[in-house]
Amino acid sequence: MNENRNLPVLLRAMLCAATFALLLAAPSRAAEEQTIRLWPGKAPGEQGAVEPDKTEGERVTQVADPTLTVFPAPRDQATGASVIIAPGGGYRFLSWALEGTEIARWFNGVGVTAFVLKYRVPGRPSDPGLKLPLMDAQRAVGVVRQRAKEWELDPARIGFLGFSAGGHLGANLASNSEQRAYEPVDAADRTSCRPDFTVLIYPGALLDRTDPTRLAPELRLSKNLPPTFIAVAADDKGSAEQSIRYFLALREAGVPGELHVYAGGGHGFGIRPRAGVSATWTERCADWMRTLGMLRPAKQ
Repeated sequence: MNENRNLPVLLRAMLCAATFALLLAAPSRAAEEQTIRLWPGKAPGEQGAVEPDKTEGERVTQVADPTLTVFPAPRDQATGASVIIAPGGGYRFLSWALEGTEIARWFNGVGVTAFVLKYRVPGRPSDPGLKLPLMDAQRAVGVVRQRAKEWELDPARIGFLGFSAGGHLGANLASNSEQRAYEPVDAADRTSCRPDFTVLIYPGALLDRTDPTRLAPELRLSKNLPPTFIAVAADDKGSAEQSIRYFLALREAGVPGELHVYAGGGHGFGIRPRAGVSATWTERCADWMRTLGMLRPAKQ
């Protein structure tokens, strides 16, 4: 009888011990994460003094010195695949947590090393064609590919994932990876800046502003574009039709792709539970990456 009375106490003690053991065994994510400057000096095309980044809540509202924040996959789960994440924000700000760090940590859970790209925002009057963010995206892929061995990554399994405006940036990068938008500055710029796969989540600005039946002029499609995954909510008035039109254009160009249109979720659903089923796009994306061979173990 006394043993039964003490059972809950014993169970709690065992649970605490087990939890503590797991914490000791788990890798220290915070210690492994690091942020690196994207450019060795002043970013090309940047005019005037470089001001410090500005942050308001979960948003980064000003960037003049772009960076990559590295989220390594746990060593015992790492597949060698990686993805560069471009948060959205209409090229006015970066939704840093919702469309950046939260996604990076999710991808860590399926063995993918993630890099959150802090590209230049807001758009500059001197850069009406948004070439500065494109430079940052091209440079980011080059840096990851050039340093792949250092991070124990496969240089042939580097993806680019963008949300909203970041989705436009991903599509722009895919269309313009054969030639840099800037003069090379070091060895990273002598590697290919073509991503091996592209993921566009509720992308924006994919259509011509004057003729919405056509793609934006910077999006030049050919069969050489990387395989593309697209997810959007049907009730997203800004992105749903664009995503569907872009997918059909990819198919016509002979580019492998996959499109998921969820019944609801609106714009900016990320992966937070309140978005409902639309927030499960990550699972479908991982399935798609497996079909491409992107999630195979690094060493077989």
